[in-house]
Amino acid sequence: MAIVRTAGSEIVRAHHFEYIASNTSTHKALIGVQHHIYTVLSIVCFAIQENGPLIFTLNGYDAIEGTTAQEMTLFKTPTITDANQTFVWNDKFSFNGHEPVDFTSDLSTVAEQDAIADQGSSVSQWMGIKKHHNNDKWEIHLTFIDQNNA
Repeated sequence: MAIVRTAGSEIVRAHHFEYIASNTSTHKALIGVQHHIYTVLSIVCFAIQENGPLIFTLNGYDAIEGTTAQEMTLFKTPTITDANQTFVWNDKFSFNGHEPVDFTSDLSTVAEQDAIADQGSSVSQWMGIKKHHNNDKWEIHLTFIDQNNA
């Protein structure tokens, strides 16, 4: 049975990542769609070996500088000193699927605040994962709610 993704739907979804790529660039973990709101419920990170930290980022709109496609750090896992350890992030947070229509200074009006909620630009926001060292090996399970407000 296909999952209904029409306006007004709310779906619990999950992504799985085994051995994220062997470099320290940012890898997309959750890609936003316009007029969607994503609420991350939990991220389970399993260290295959001794690892440096994972860095979770949000690539999106900076409402202070009014700049697009900024990589902002959400959180960083601790360094794992023994293999086969698990780190669980279960603090919930949400983000919009797309950026707002651009404004040129920091958030200062209700109209600018509404622009963020309206997601009027064509630029997608996304959550990323970055490894600390090339040879780190992690398996990751991400659970989130996808609310379609289109």
